[in-house]
Amino acid sequence: MATLLPRIQSPADLHSLSDVQLEQLAQEIRDELVRVLSLRPAHFASNLGVVELAIALHLTFDFRRDRLIWDTGHQIYPHKLLTGRYSQFHTIRTKGGLMGYPNPTESPYDLFMTGHAACSISCGLGLKVGDDLRGEADRHCVVVIGDGALPSGIAYEAMNNAGGLHKNLLVILNDNQMSICPRTGALAATLDRARLTSLYQDARDMAQALVGRLPVFGNLANQAVNHIRDGIKALLNGGMLFEELGLRYFGPIDGHDLPGLRRWLRSVKDQKGPILLHVLTKKGAGVPQACEDPVTFHTPPVFEKVGPQRTVLAFKKSSSRAYTDAVSAAIYSAMKADSRVVAITAAMCQGNKLEKVRNDFPDRFFDVGICESHAVAFAAGLAKSGLKPIVAIYSTFLQRAYDQIFQEVALQDLPIVFCLDRAGLTGPDGPTHHGCFDIGYLRIFPNLVVMAPGDEADIAPMLRFALDHNHPTALRYPKANLECIPRPFQEVELGKAEVYCWGHDGALIALGNLFPTCVEAARRMKQEAGLDLAVINARFVKPLDHDTILRAVQELPFVVTVEEGALAGGFGSAVLEAANEAGLDTSSIIRLGIPDRFIEHGERHELLRDLGLDVEGLCARLRELAELHGDRLNRSWSAGRSA
Repeated sequence: MATLLPRIQSPADLHSLSDVQLEQLAQEIRDELVRVLSLRPAHFASNLGVVELAIALHLTFDFRRDRLIWDTGHQIYPHKLLTGRYSQFHTIRTKGGLMGYPNPTESPYDLFMTGHAACSISCGLGLKVGDDLRGEADRHCVVVIGDGALPSGIAYEAMNNAGGLHKNLLVILNDNQMSICPRTGALAATLDRARLTSLYQDARDMAQALVGRLPVFGNLANQAVNHIRDGIKALLNGGMLFEELGLRYFGPIDGHDLPGLRRWLRSVKDQKGPILLHVLTKKGAGVPQACEDPVTFHTPPVFEKVGPQRTVLAFKKSSSRAYTDAVSAAIYSAMKADSRVVAITAAMCQGNKLEKVRNDFPDRFFDVGICESHAVAFAAGLAKSGLKPIVAIYSTFLQRAYDQIFQEVALQDLPIVFCLDRAGLTGPDGPTHHGCFDIGYLRIFPNLVVMAPGDEADIAPMLRFALDHNHPTALRYPKANLECIPRPFQEVELGKAEVYCWGHDGALIALGNLFPTCVEAARRMKQEAGLDLAVINARFVKPLDHDTILRAVQELPFVVTVEEGALAGGFGSAVLEAANEAGLDTSSIIRLGIPDRFIEHGERHELLRDLGLDVEGLCARLRELAELHGDRLNRSWSAGRSA
């Protein structure tokens, strides 16, 4: 039972606690994380790793005035507990409750809604420059960035700019040797070498003491210390990279030593110029299973306590298969069948469920880290060499490589397959992760084919089609459990929709995974009132099946397009454009999808219901349309309406 956490209404309350009580508070925060994670899936290991860091930061700075940005944001839970949100914490990641990421509408302590990696240094530098220009130079600015996010190009662009501007900015490198999966690349090896020794800090102190005994004074003494310090950094190859970019490097230090953290933060707080403090933490600290398996425990399924110890946990099993499972299996089969097929991911091996691909085809699997722009340009090089790259990246993260999709892929007309996981609503992750915009941002490019499987039966054939198609293709699919509509299978052909059934009273044209929802809505309306509806599985956004879709527009009283994507520039817009170009009356085309606003977090079924994209919502809209077009409908509907 927490005794201290309920008393923390703001970070100011931390100052009344003794050192012993602060350690107790850290444990209570971890206990609260375990309690909430026994209720619903959420980010876990990353939050366990920053408990002491969050406490130390709020004890050292006053973030009512000072600035704090948590990069990526999935490690925000301890910060939320320390900023007066304990009483609401049980609602985290539920509809209407606390968001699992920073959210400025929740608290003035959350400055940005951060859900993508590596932007914190840029935003923090902008805040600091803005504060200085407005005459508020006394405001400190602190950004916390993880070692997994650090290799991203924007982080280096920001550090380069910060070093040039020489502004007072504190960058805390939270080094836990992990992204979501184990980090990769040369920078990871460099940081690991810095972990191996405390020689740098000890030797720097020894150098300071030694120089103090030498007959040199003033600047000469300081220069001597700096030369010795830089020599040690060069020897250890830990901090020179940051120093060359203009950031003074301190560390590495123990991120779970709360008194030590506080001393270091006080030490660097008022130093001039940009500072990088290298803090070593353990992802999953305080929960043995999470420490041993931080990949699984990054966002584990719901678990329950077993045995007498509060940290002995067991997962609640789920037998459901998701779209991601089917796509990863199709990728594996493709790589097994063709040695030219290679797979690329951006630090999302586990999220894309590519562990088996990585283990069985290590020479043809590439995890480039959180570097989506590089991943796409790298794939372009692979394709140019004669290989068949599959780039598996979440829809919301592929946006970060927009220019490369244009320049290096579409413009070159290279045969690259984009597998866009989490297309559509991602549920409790919320607006930073909803994959709402990929249809609009992909379908505008020449040469690029855009597809969406209607159900499980479409997935493997679509991937085979994409790999055989000698042009760039994109395959979007949701974070959802698989469904499969029984029917004779129709082969995947370029730009051809699948007509599940034809009717005379209207049509539902589904793009992607809402196809089963449309099938069920049509069945109910047939049973309820004899409404005879066509149901079309569009399959392709680009090229659009003009023959099938425009026939429906021309012949039927109304056509409803259904998509789990943004309406602006989406699939329904493509249908409108095609009908307009063909000179057809477009007033009978109704578009259903995600409106022009950011969608909150909540369970996916809740969000679909609110947007009218579930079966009940579709049926309600169909009843309205049937009433509106009653004079054009067949006799069975008229009879049902009269009854």
